[in-house]
Amino acid sequence: MALSGFRHLPGFLDRQAQMRLKAALDDVLEVAPLFVPVMPRSGRPFSVRMTNCGDLGWVSDKAGGYRYQPTHPDTGATWPAMPRQLTTIWKAVADGAPAPEACLVNWYAPGAKMGLHVDRDEEDLSAPVVSVSLGDDAWFRIGGRKRGDPTEKVLLRSGDVLVLGGDARLAFHGIDRILPRTSDLLGEAGRINLTLRRVRLA
Repeated sequence: MALSGFRHLPGFLDRQAQMRLKAALDDVLEVAPLFVPVMPRSGRPFSVRMTNCGDLGWVSDKAGGYRYQPTHPDTGATWPAMPRQLTTIWKAVADGAPAPEACLVNWYAPGAKMGLHVDRDEEDLSAPVVSVSLGDDAWFRIGGRKRGDPTEKVLLRSGDVLVLGGDARLAFHGIDRILPRTSDLLGEAGRINLTLRRVRLA
């Protein structure tokens, strides 16, 4: 079973709320286009494309490794503001944690996945990680605080919200695969995952 502090909130956003959030993300992508990060050591590209919004954005490259920075790695522009819908979700589920400073936007095309990993590049590890799913269904996998711990799968659908707080804040997790054409929200096969994080100590 998943660690305490892990919450799956199915259908947190109804269809209309999903559409409003998708429209806000279209504006974000105009200012901060998707880019392909690479692994720090190998330089191997991720299978997902990503961008960010908020005061800080998460990036990865061979020269600088995993980190947060205030500017887009390709354009050099500051990240666009976080849509109000996302801060509203945070306030509803983050149990009073300080406001999020970063929202990582991951675009999963058919065939894309994300291996088991832990979100630990933040200074403030007491605040939860909150993620929002839009588009196609995906199989999410979560384990324990050690890579070899048992894992379980959770089916994520468009509009679902996940919270990794408490003991689950440093749990290994990832996306096994997406299920193409299980949603028509995005107008094409694929999935968007929005991950809200508090980065700096308040």
